[in-house]
Amino acid sequence: MATWVIGDIHGCWETLQRLLERIEWKPERDQLWLVGDLVNRGPSSLEVLRWAHEHSERLVAVLGNHDLHLLARAAGVADAKEEDTLDEILAAPDRDELLGWLRARPLVHRFGPFVMVHAGLMPEWNIELTCSLADGVAARLSGPEYETFMAMLFSHRKTTSLQELDGDEWLAAAAAVFTRLRIIGPDGCARLGFNGSPDDAPEGWRPWFEASSVLHQGYALLFGHWARLGFYRTHDVVCLDSGCVYGGSLTALRLTDGHVIHEPVADPVVAPD
Repeated sequence: MATWVIGDIHGCWETLQRLLERIEWKPERDQLWLVGDLVNRGPSSLEVLRWAHEHSERLVAVLGNHDLHLLARAAGVADAKEEDTLDEILAAPDRDELLGWLRARPLVHRFGPFVMVHAGLMPEWNIELTCSLADGVAARLSGPEYETFMAMLFSHRKTTSLQELDGDEWLAAAAAVFTRLRIIGPDGCARLGFNGSPDDAPEGWRPWFEASSVLHQGYALLFGHWARLGFYRTHDVVCLDSGCVYGGSLTALRLTDGHVIHEPVADPVVAPD
């Protein structure tokens, strides 16, 4: 039995299938952890979502910002973007079943010494607070008032400070951190609109994981979301977003021994300017 962690798929179905063949994944034997952003930008988001739903007993997927964007569009609180490739899901006959499954995905997965999140954590969040916030967000997203919460979440998607928030507003802002964070400022605030490389960060700003309390508690951090950081690994930090949908590759990491496989993109994608 093996556990593989796979980076941001973004609807790249053909690349995913080739990667699964290379790692010799057997659903009756092995497990998959997916770092989020199953959908959008790539050409085959519906196929990827149906596959994940079909194999939900053998995989763990945390929500990414593009997954939340899909849910926000379905809830009527977000407009379509020019680069979206989500219409096929929204028009599918099994749409409600697929979106219901997606809404029930966690924001954080903690197992043994590993913590997986799509984007990042605030520096002061220890593992107890991290899991409490993630559970609170998950309960709202899977609950009967999820459309109201989605509207609040969408309005806080670029919130930079959580200091003065409470209740559902705090949870909505926390969801933005879980799914959008890359760098932290000198004052400890998040900069959720930044999408460059670490070298492009403003003076005094640094990658979120360098100051993570969860890291200092002895956990290893697994995440995606940061294509311009690319595949990055230290002893206890791994970024698995190797930019598949931008013309890069889809990455898988075997947890037992750290073995890594990069599958070059096979889907028709458009690299950013």
